[in-house]
Amino acid sequence: MNRKHLLSASALLLIGASAVLAQRPAAQGVRPTPTPAATNPQPAAPPTATGPVNNGPLPVSKMAVIDTDAFLDPKEGITKFNATLTRLNSEFQKVKDDLTGMQQRQAAAEGELAKLQQAPPGTPIDQNAMRLKSDQIDQLKKDIARKGEDAQTAYNKRRQELFSPLQEEVGRALEAFAKARGITVIIDASQVPLLYAADNTDITRAFIADFNSKNPVAAAPARP
Repeated sequence: MNRKHLLSASALLLIGASAVLAQRPAAQGVRPTPTPAATNPQPAAPPTATGPVNNGPLPVSKMAVIDTDAFLDPKEGITKFNATLTRLNSEFQKVKDDLTGMQQRQAAAEGELAKLQQAPPGTPIDQNAMRLKSDQIDQLKKDIARKGEDAQTAYNKRRQELFSPLQEEVGRALEAFAKARGITVIIDASQVPLLYAADNTDITRAFIADFNSKNPVAAAPARP
């Protein structure tokens, strides 16, 4: 409703009230009955309390959005994260190479066994050699599975040891970053689905740049 219509409605209300008052009959003159004066007047009852009213200012909040998945971007992410990940993977490179070698031996043994099994009819076949080759394949499968499980357990433990302190460091830095800019709420876009967020609420790149500038990482030495 615009201002013109609002004023018109108010005028109608005032006119209606005036008409009602004008139609009320005049009061008859009645002589009031005198009331004896009170000998011991009582003080007026205090007004009923309605509870405290908080007239203070409402809290002011400033919201921002961040994508923590971008921290691990190899090119534009947090360099300390990527350096830590590189260190972790280098520590388990030998185990990875060992598993790769075992898988290659398994594939080669399976190929040799397939050739023996697919020999043309009438070709003499060494059944003992086939059995030994099959046993070798089974043993390789077991060794690969066991070594892979042990490596994964050790990898997860080491990853926790390396990344937990770094995650806490990044968390403290993000809190300081937010406080310095008056940000009171940060939503992680990688964890919470967002229907809409303006570009100027996304602090991902700004925070990554700020953290990297304050936490430089020395270049890793070249592998021999």
